[in-house]
Amino acid sequence: MAERSASGPLILVSNDDGYASDGLKALVDAVLPLGEVWVVAPEAEQSAASHAISLHRPLRIREVRTRWFAVDGTPTDCSYLAVNHLLKGRRPDLMVSGINHGPNMADDVTYSGTVAAAMEASLLGVPAIAFSLVTRTEFEFTHAARFAGALASAALQQPLPPRMLLSVNVPAGVEPRGYMVTRLGKHSYGYEVVEKVDPRGRKYYWIGGNEYQHEDVPGSDCNAVFRDRLVSVTPLHLDLTDDAMRDQVVRWPVAGFARFEAAAPVPAADPAAAG
Repeated sequence: MAERSASGPLILVSNDDGYASDGLKALVDAVLPLGEVWVVAPEAEQSAASHAISLHRPLRIREVRTRWFAVDGTPTDCSYLAVNHLLKGRRPDLMVSGINHGPNMADDVTYSGTVAAAMEASLLGVPAIAFSLVTRTEFEFTHAARFAGALASAALQQPLPPRMLLSVNVPAGVEPRGYMVTRLGKHSYGYEVVEKVDPRGRKYYWIGGNEYQHEDVPGSDCNAVFRDRLVSVTPLHLDLTDDAMRDQVVRWPVAGFARFEAAAPVPAADPAAAG
């Protein structure tokens, strides 16, 4: 895989399950007909690494084969090194991440290494899509890979904004009858904390529950996947400002401090324009 001669759009592929994962291989096969594919993925599994970046230790890059690299770091490290080093001067036309071995819906996107790899590419001015398969047991990527190829092909035919970021979740066990452009839903895995004692008498803890439930939010990714058995395509953005809350906080009386009006926002510079 990834041995096709260089031609067409430049596509970067990464994930959080590691450079040898089945989901990554399925995604590479899906986008390989679309252009020149480069894989830069973690050396080992980095699930739930979120948007962590390695600033306090050196990173190593290992060439697995032609245009396929393993990095001993996080998914964010992989995107950063790919765009700013391995492909320096050749900004990818599209970055795809996944296919994740498990869902990334609702609040999952804040923890997900799969989404973080795409997020970092987006921050660096490369349009990005994260793909996830919604299952915890049987990982059959055929339908997810087919949709990934179709969506990537459609995206490459559009004038994409450089900071585009999409999160895609594909239901497992069925051939989806279609897709829905959604918003993030709300769900929970429970809040269990399991306390144990090691052989030396010291306590340790496992966190993260297994009691999944989601709220009925019309138009959400959770509803699309679990109720309608559709692929969910959720556009994300990285401006986390809560404008409604700003309007409330501005009225708080903070004793002893003057409040100044915020300047009008300045349009963000396009990272792609900086080369």
